[in-house]
Amino acid sequence: MPNTKKKINNALISVFDKTGLHTILEELHRGEVNFYSTGGTLKFIESLNYPCQSVESLTGYPSILGGRVKTLHPKIFGGILNRRDNELDKEQTAQYEIPEIDLVIVDLYPFRETVASGANDEEIIEKIDIGGISLIRAAAKNFNDVVVVASKEQYAPLESLLSENGVYSTLEERKWFAKEAFAITSAYDTAIFNYFDNTEGSYFRFSEDNAKILRYGENPHQRGVFYGNFEALFEQLQGKEISYNNLLDIDAALALISEFDELTFAILKHNNACGIASRPTVKEAWEAALAADPVSAYGGILICNASVDKEAAEAVNKIFFEVIIAPDYDTGALEILMQKKNRIILIQKANSQPKLQFRSLLNGVLTQDRDESIQTENDLKTASLKSPDKREIADLLFANKIVKHTKSNAIVLVKNKQLCASGTGQTSRVDALKQAVEKAKSFGFNLEGAVMASDAFFPFPDCVEIAGNEGITAIIQPGGSIRDNLSVEYCNTHNMAMVMTGIRHFKH
Repeated sequence: MPNTKKKINNALISVFDKTGLHTILEELHRGEVNFYSTGGTLKFIESLNYPCQSVESLTGYPSILGGRVKTLHPKIFGGILNRRDNELDKEQTAQYEIPEIDLVIVDLYPFRETVASGANDEEIIEKIDIGGISLIRAAAKNFNDVVVVASKEQYAPLESLLSENGVYSTLEERKWFAKEAFAITSAYDTAIFNYFDNTEGSYFRFSEDNAKILRYGENPHQRGVFYGNFEALFEQLQGKEISYNNLLDIDAALALISEFDELTFAILKHNNACGIASRPTVKEAWEAALAADPVSAYGGILICNASVDKEAAEAVNKIFFEVIIAPDYDTGALEILMQKKNRIILIQKANSQPKLQFRSLLNGVLTQDRDESIQTENDLKTASLKSPDKREIADLLFANKIVKHTKSNAIVLVKNKQLCASGTGQTSRVDALKQAVEKAKSFGFNLEGAVMASDAFFPFPDCVEIAGNEGITAIIQPGGSIRDNLSVEYCNTHNMAMVMTGIRHFKH
């Protein structure tokens, strides 16, 4: 297949979204390209005073079945699929007076958007595009001769091609458009499959077109790509390009902060909270969060669920951090935070997180439901003779939210809605607790009256004993060990409170 330029003589255009189409039509008309079209697209082209032949006049058949069948005809698909260098194809296209179609522009019915709108089944089914998807596949298959534009998202690349080459294309360009076309049809079919599959969960299908090439992956020698619509969740006010590791931390921050209704500030490092506190003002919440681990806060990800004011910004600005996220910022706060140009400043616009989570491993993919279980006071079952008081209950629930978002094995220590310390990602729960205790002491915390949360049960009373010796007065854990009674008995003999939730929050 020589990489010679081929002229576009005839174009078939049938699009749902006509935004930006007029510029393309102008370039094609200037290059004396003939237009074929149907329905609303035909009327749009004629409204611009460009000549256009209807598909119906070409095929000799009207649009039928309420528009369900318009382009499904040999004169259309023969015009797209015929191989220009094949003698039999040449003979048959001449015999049946089939024009060679060199450009196909399609924008499919908005199936995903219709599903997302809450439309009924009948409306959704009617948005399953049949003719459009068939045109795209045919044109992409015959990329040796045909340029295919399969979405309004590809109007801009086509404009660039026409601007640079006029109405000519190279094989390399046609092949690129074909690749993009199959990506679109794959995603479209996946969306339809997921609609029909609903909650069956017996198949894994995932497709995403919004690819963002990152500077690199987790390390500089690894390639990284993000598939998703970041802009739907955040507005970036300034800062350098967001990295692979930034995205991991931002995701963890968003998941954590969503658990809290009170004004809360959190600092994350390597997907774990190294500081978090709920307080009446943003500045107070920031200062309490920072106190938990001012060392780890260096280069961290900051997130707050309230608008950041100037007073808080002045305090935050004293340390180096990578990213700050908030629903809004005062003008004075932005003036301060924007002083460092590489600092990433994000406005959180939404917190819609997918119901399913994916992880690649071995030769395949794991999927699971997102952990959306949130425990309230009504979910707490007191296992010890002593019941936690009102302040302890508030701290226990606060700690349980944090431990849910901390790498297992995890232990979290909290006092007065402030993280004192956590033990994260340890192979032993005892080690996780010892790590948390040592860390809390190193930053001057008095653990007398603090509470402890564990992401899983205690098979032995060792952690409860260590906690009691440090002055911790209340513990929250899921329970479920055959030796639960040993931990409960220790609490009973040492005047400690223990509540169980029945819900484990492993996070690996």
